[in-house]
Parts: sequence; structure tokens; C-alpha cells
Amino acid sequence: MRNVYYWSPCLEKVGTYWSTMNSAISLAKYNKNHLSVKILNVCGEWDSEKSFLIENDIELIDLGLNYFKFLPKTGFFKSRFSFLVIFILSIFPLIKLLRNQKPEYLIIHLITSLPIILFSIFNFNTKLILRISGLPKINLLRGFLWRMVSKKIYKISSPSNDLISQLNKIEIFPQNKLFFLPDPIIRIKKFINDIKLSGKENLSISKRKYFISVGRLTKQKNFKYLIDEFYKFTKNNHDYDLLIFGEGEHKKKLLNQINEYSLSNRVFLMGYSKNIYSHMKNAEAFILSSLWEDPGFVIIEAGMCNLFIISSNCKNGPREFLQDGEGGLLFENNKENELTNALKSFIETKQNHKIKKIKTKKKCLTYTLFRHFKILNKILIQN
Repeated sequence: MRNVYYWSPCLEKVGTYWSTMNSAISLAKYNKNHLSVKILNVCGEWDSEKSFLIENDIELIDLGLNYFKFLPKTGFFKSRFSFLVIFILSIFPLIKLLRNQKPEYLIIHLITSLPIILFSIFNFNTKLILRISGLPKINLLRGFLWRMVSKKIYKISSPSNDLISQLNKIEIFPQNKLFFLPDPIIRIKKFINDIKLSGKENLSISKRKYFISVGRLTKQKNFKYLIDEFYKFTKNNHDYDLLIFGEGEHKKKLLNQINEYSLSNRVFLMGYSKNIYSHMKNAEAFILSSLWEDPGFVIIEAGMCNLFIISSNCKNGPREFLQDGEGGLLFENNKENELTNALKSFIETKQNHKIKKIKTKKKCLTYTLFRHFKILNKILIQN
């Protein structure tokens, strides 16, 4: 039986976490080529999903010591410290595993520098598949590592064609090794079930109409800009509130900003929601203000909920997902007054919303588990 291993030591349950797990589930569920799917539990980060993974025919392999609960999870420097600890403590256990178990494929999502370095030094009987997403900074070290191991990498996957084009331009990897692999975001049965559950909830969050935005309260999601722009919008528009769902290290700063603008009765930090569809179904539109995405889980979930989407044209995915604006409204990333003007345009062009929402809903089907499996499986059975 052919073994496919996943390396993705996630500190938090964010996009990469769900992308890794859904990718493994898609292979285990749909493969007809006798694939054995396993996730490396590097430091105990996957312990909470053990029963769920077993139910989905995925084996969890403990790599070494279980120290996940002791690692700091949030904040730039604290998370980098944790990644360094994982890197150092995983060197010899990973070498041992690759030599003894000889998996046919190793798909790497996070802290990719460790397996990349090991593959550049040792000759393992394993094909390395590198996942590149988001907005990778091609600094000297990363560029050097990628060039050093380029010949030993079997394939490189990316969730957006825009990012593949950028990788082609820097000419580190051969073009025939790069392939578009959409994130496995939509589990159809789970989505239908969640929608049914959301239909049973009678929510009266806002007395006015509201926009919704979802994501970690971090620099990447750019909620400071969102609140700045919404403040300008409220000067002439009194019918809309803004609901932001998520937790993160910028919460206190955002609360201070809301108070400074006297928006405490118009902008609400809602925290984490188990079933975001309950809130999406009653919103007027979904707003994505991120500095970068690929294209991001929540924008696709919003599209599946038939929600109109207003998004920054950030790299590397929202513009592609919204088909250059045919499926929603795009505004210039992080530019003053651009989002304010987009919100005004949303109100003025309501007659075109239905067509755009239908186009986006169709595009969402690109991001199902089955579609992800079909593309990934072709790569795995090529040889």
C-alpha cells in the first residue's frame, strides 16, 4: 500500500490547519489506488482531532515528545519561538521516520524549511511535495533553500494561479513541477448540515442591516483599515452596522479604535462563532479587507452562503476567486477611501448583485474536497 504523509505542525486552528486536514480526508475518502493516509503529530498539535481522523481512515503518527500545550501560540515573536523549538526537536525524529518508514510521499505545509533542509542533505526514498500559499517572502534564506532542494522536490502546489505565475517569474522551480491545487474548503455534507442548523437559530444581533467580516484579529486581516473606512461610510449612511467575528492579539487595539470613533453602537467585535453561517445568512454583504489571502476560507464560505462579497484585491487569490470583479466588488488593497467607495457602490448597484452572487457560487465548487482530490490524485498516480 502506498503511503502519503502530511507534515503540518500548526499552532492554531486557522486556514492551514483545516486545509491540511481536509486534504487528508479527501484522499482517504475518494482514493481508489490503495493509498494509506497519515498525518504526523509532531508535538501533539493534532491530539484533539485523533478520534475524528480515525473515523475518516487517517492514521495519526506521533513523531516525538508531546509538548504542544507548553508552546506559546499567538503573537509574531512568540509563534516564531515555537516554530524554532519544533524545528530543533523534530530534526532527528523526522530523519528516523523517513529512513525507517520510507513513505512514498511527504506533503509539507508548515515549517517547511526542516524537511527541505533534510532532503537537501539526505537521499530519502520519498517524494517531497511542497505546498506554497499566502504571500511568501522570497528572502535570501528562503530563496537559497528552495534553489538548493529544487531538484529533489517532486512537485510544488499552490492554491492560486496568481501565485504560480509569480513563482514562475522568479525561476527557482521548473514550470513542470508547479501545479494549481485549490484548497479543500467545502465539505458538502457538513456545509448542508451546518446550514440546516443555522436555520434553526433566530438571531437578532443588529437592529440595522449589517456587513460581516471574519478572521483572526491580526495584521494580515487588516481590520484597522476596515474600521477606518467604515467610519467614513457611516457619516452619510446610518442604516448599516459592522460585525467582525474572530479572536486575536489585535483585539484591544481594535476596541480602542472603535471607542475613539464612537462606534461602539455600530461596530461589534463578536469573538469566535462555531457556526458562522448563522450570521452570514442575515448579512447584507461580506467584507474581506486582508493584506494577503490565498484566497481564504471565509470568502469561499460566504460565497456558498449566497452572500455578496466586497474584497480587497490583495495577493494571491481574492481577485482570482471573484473573477476580476465579475463575482463581487474589488477595491484597491489598503488604499484610503477605496473601501468606503466600494461600500457606496454596493448600495448604488444592488440590481447587479444577483448575477455576481451566482457567478461566485459556481466558482465555490472549485474548492470542494472532491475537486481537490481529483487534482492531487493525478499527481500521485503519475509515476
